[in-house]
Order: sequence, then C-alpha cells, then structure tokens
Amino acid sequence: MAEGPRYRVNFRRRREGRTDYRQRQRLLRGRVPRAVVRLSLKNANVQFITYDEKGDKVLAAATSKELPKLGWTGATGNIPAAYLTGYLAGKRASQNGVEEAVLDIGLKGPARGSAIFAALRGMLDAGIAIPHGEEVLPTEERIKGAHIDENMGKMVEEVKSRMEAK
Repeated sequence: MAEGPRYRVNFRRRREGRTDYRQRQRLLRGRVPRAVVRLSLKNANVQFITYDEKGDKVLAAATSKELPKLGWTGATGNIPAAYLTGYLAGKRASQNGVEEAVLDIGLKGPARGSAIFAALRGMLDAGIAIPHGEEVLPTEERIKGAHIDENMGKMVEEVKSRMEAK
C-alpha cells in the first residue's frame, strides 16, 4: 500500500463503490429535494430526501413491501411494482408539500424503460415535477404488466385506486 505525506485515502463509501461524491454534490447544489430510487431483485425503495447539514431528511418514502397491504398479489421486484411504489411515494410527498424533485438513481446505469424509470413514471403520475426525457419512460403495456400476465393491468388499476382513496 502506498505511504507518504502525499498519499490520501479516499472516503470509505467511495472505496466501497457505494457513493459518487461528485454526482452527489451536483444534485445537492440545486437545493431541490432528491427523488432517490433504489432497486434490488425483490424490492423497490423510493424516498424524497432533502439536504440538511446535520444529515439528510427524508420527506416521504415508500417501499414495494407495502404493496401487499393494498391488494397487490404479484412480485414486488418487477416494473409494475416499481411504478406503484413510485406512485405511492409521490402521493405521500405531495401531501407533505413536495412539488418538484430531481431523480437520483445512484450508481445504477440508466436503461430506457427500466424499473427505475417506471418508478419515475409513478412519481410523475402522482403530480411531482421531475425533469426527464420522454424516451426513457417505459411503455404503458410494460407498466400494466402485459409482458408478465394479461390480468396484471387490472390489479395495477385496483391498487392505484386504493392509494387514491387513502
């Protein structure tokens, strides 16, 4: 390992490959809440976060683990579940006074029509203004889950109506 007076150890989260501090600084400089989307193979998490010197503050959050309570019987790691999670987080954020945000996908590579952008579509449908390009959003058929099951579109609409009733 390098030693000497000029050697500097990077931050731990940078060494672990978990945080791109240059990108984080650009997101925070705008002083707009971040819409943070994090995906795993089984779940989707969406949070609206604002910067504070003492630590970031979560304004609203939703996870796909909450969807079965609303009547969702499908898997929680697919595109329709990501859409519903984004929609739920967007509804909660708008109730807490968030009108605009900027999308934060972390170190994940942006792929057109992916679950990240399905969550973005859910937040947009909930009324949050987030800058984006229309070409990255998934098609309506993929959001309704037609590529998974033909009956999933009905379930998406039922869960979405239950969210609006709350």
